[in-house]
Amino acid sequence: MTRFTWFNLMPWPYLPDDFRQTYRSVWVDIPNRLYDPVRGHALYHQYMDQLEYADALGFDGIGVNEHHQNGYGLMPSPNIIAATLARRTSRAAICVIGNSIALYNPPIRVAEEFAMLDVISGGRLVAGFPVGTPMDTNFCYGQIPALTRDKYAEAHDLIRRAWAADEPFAFDGKYTQLRWVNCWPKPIQKPHPPIYIPGGGSIETYDFCLDHDYNYSYLSFYGYLAARGLMDAYWERVAARGKDASPHRAAFAQIIAVADTDADAERLYSEHILYFFNRCLHVAPAFLDPPGYRTVNTIKATSLRRLQRQHQREFPEATWSELVDGGMVIAGSPDTVRQRMEELIKTLRVGHVFCLLHTGNQTDEKTRHNSRLFAKEVMPRLRHLWPDWDDDDRWWIHPLDDRISAELPHEMVGQR
Repeated sequence: MTRFTWFNLMPWPYLPDDFRQTYRSVWVDIPNRLYDPVRGHALYHQYMDQLEYADALGFDGIGVNEHHQNGYGLMPSPNIIAATLARRTSRAAICVIGNSIALYNPPIRVAEEFAMLDVISGGRLVAGFPVGTPMDTNFCYGQIPALTRDKYAEAHDLIRRAWAADEPFAFDGKYTQLRWVNCWPKPIQKPHPPIYIPGGGSIETYDFCLDHDYNYSYLSFYGYLAARGLMDAYWERVAARGKDASPHRAAFAQIIAVADTDADAERLYSEHILYFFNRCLHVAPAFLDPPGYRTVNTIKATSLRRLQRQHQREFPEATWSELVDGGMVIAGSPDTVRQRMEELIKTLRVGHVFCLLHTGNQTDEKTRHNSRLFAKEVMPRLRHLWPDWDDDDRWWIHPLDDRISAELPHEMVGQR
């Protein structure tokens, strides 16, 4: 069964019209005078309400992620958001995609907090382990680019071992030394929650996912047409390693805009999607690819060179039709969106789609309209595109049957 996660980046929707001309980057050095905590108070609640609404609509997962010092995503700690969702929902997977584990000192903190989320949610955590963007990892948190992947690998090993061990142990790593590692609590899901590795073009990530049987999650804003080369290379590597071709080994993120008609989609959503591409993705080129962040093998890869050119592209003159025709946005009537989503799923061979149904400064009303139409008129018709793999749940949650739901105040019973 194809699975769908409603994913919210939580962008700041109040960037000025001249943001791209006046400020050099939405990330790292964006002046925090542009942030208004009073508006932020309302915004966090609106975004969390939308995630809870997605659970009620029947999405398989609700997703959050980690970014720092930016107006692109207001979740420096996605675990805080996930904890609120774990209490207020009882069905959907809580997809934290993810914690940038090379940033945590010591990384045992990730093992502990992810275990807490899995226990609170009754075994509904999907654990994401991204290397992290250069903006977050290297510029905001000061990690040396050439050491990032080595630190990541050690952190990963510590977390996995902490979840598995039944007795305290000592850990003597290159970057972390702990006399006592003793993870309390431990996750409900055994041997661990499903692990998703967000990829952005590093070819070593293919082998890392296949070594450990993790889901490879290609998170891109440049659409499924541009992603085909990279995903084809991933599936070639899967075959070369002798692994089965289950589509649930892979996930992809896509911006989606559904309306009653194709014309309505442009009328309702074009302003907000252009806001996202022209302001939320306005990152200074100097922050995108510091020396040492990418490996030599990845730099040599032709697919990556194309990817880097895409990442450095901005869209000051982009039109709605260019974004839609280029596959960066799947938009239109339910029938149009279903057709293009089926093409995405089959072309990329993915069993899981991260659906970006809120984009940029999109209003709450439009976001709910978009989500409702997708859930009711599109999603059900895409469920069984991989009938031979419908029962493959190796990369999905295994929650408790008897899970506790949050008790609502008496006056709210029946309103959710």
